[in-house]
Amino acid sequence: MERNVQIRPVALLCVSVLCIALLSGCGRKKPEMMYKLDQDVSSFAIDMKGEQEMTSTRAREFAADLCVRDETTLSANSVDTTESLSVVLCDVNRGRVIYAKDETLQLPPASLTKVMTALVALENCSLDEVLTASENVKITESGATLCGLDAGDTMTMDQALHALLMQSANDAAVMIAEHVGGSVEGFAEMMNQRAKSLGATGCNFVNPHGLTADGHYVTAYDMYLIFAEAIKNESFTQIIHTDKYETVYHNAAGESKTYEAHTTNLYLKGDQTPPEGVTVIGGKTGTTTAARNCLVLMTKDSAGNPYVSVILGCSERQILYQEMTALLGKIG
Repeated sequence: MERNVQIRPVALLCVSVLCIALLSGCGRKKPEMMYKLDQDVSSFAIDMKGEQEMTSTRAREFAADLCVRDETTLSANSVDTTESLSVVLCDVNRGRVIYAKDETLQLPPASLTKVMTALVALENCSLDEVLTASENVKITESGATLCGLDAGDTMTMDQALHALLMQSANDAAVMIAEHVGGSVEGFAEMMNQRAKSLGATGCNFVNPHGLTADGHYVTAYDMYLIFAEAIKNESFTQIIHTDKYETVYHNAAGESKTYEAHTTNLYLKGDQTPPEGVTVIGGKTGTTTAARNCLVLMTKDSAGNPYVSVILGCSERQILYQEMTALLGKIG
């Protein structure tokens, strides 16, 4: 038996208003969740838990080989580094920071930049590739170290890297950057991408040499990350361990030009002596007015275990080595 159901106008109006409110979002208020985000039955929670587990696993895998602070990390006043702005000493094999002072402070790195330049070049080129200098190698900044390249000069990547890391030649840095990245700007993008892949997120590079520029900075801890990756490359380690280098390259006409480089590392030159039981393998120096005096080193203890030490922003060159030697005294 059918019944005629009449819908009153008022009721019909209420239903219409309710439908409009639901469709319109009712004053842009977020609809109330029908379950909590942390409920086990929540599909959102299940998705998020899965993502968190994956992220946590990736983080653990990424951090497994990194040096981190722990309860044994020495405080800033345990080593005399009063004339340096930022310092870190890392035990590579044990994965711990032995000493740290403002290691996340962003500072200009001067020629320590060239460690990243060399790393990107070695990962993207072979040592026998031939590089040709453009007009851009003519750097006119006062005090800039140059190996004397002219437009049209050719060097192999191996020769250019020796000039870059030993003499700290800024013109060689430009030649490498243009060869690998197409331009200085393109190469800087590659440097920043590689830095981020290493977890070095507190730095930014705008050139391949480290001459003072806005927005060009690094942290001591990021420098450890970059350098620790670079020393995994045998060619890099061999170059930074070399105290003297001689070679012949060619100009645009094919004529021979002789080049000789000497290390700027005073430990390798014999002008400074590391603590007993510590061997300096090599490193990179850096000096500009803005960056002051900087140094990154790879050293080994008497058992052959590797360490990375970084000092940024030291007031004077001689004090830089005094404070580095004091820092290396904490190895072992």
